[in-house]
Amino acid sequence: MFPAENLRDWRGENVIDPDGGKIGDLEAVYVDTVNDEPVFATVRVGFIGRHRLVFVPLAGATVTPKAVRVRYDKKLVGEAPSIDLDGELAAVDEPAVFAHYGLPYGAGAPGSRRLARR
Repeated sequence: MFPAENLRDWRGENVIDPDGGKIGDLEAVYVDTVNDEPVFATVRVGFIGRHRLVFVPLAGATVTPKAVRVRYDKKLVGEAPSIDLDGELAAVDEPAVFAHYGLPYGAGAPGSRRLARR
């Protein structure tokens, strides 16, 4: 395994938890608007007709030949804040995404969002 440097190239690939359990498929990468570094990914989870996108932190993520491994358990990720497949994360919902994982949240530049989809 090696550090995930360009996660945008991994769209559609499996996202797995530390034990190798499949969480879902990588859908998008969200960057911190302060430094343009990848912070979260959305992962497509659910069943046919009931899919949704959940957020998972990318800190410490690594890539294997066939998947992106995140540091968080499948159950915790499955319970994370989510959006519809064609939805967008509202700025007012950003703090809840960070709080779910016990991460500190600081707003972006005045009048701007903290997370941006790339």
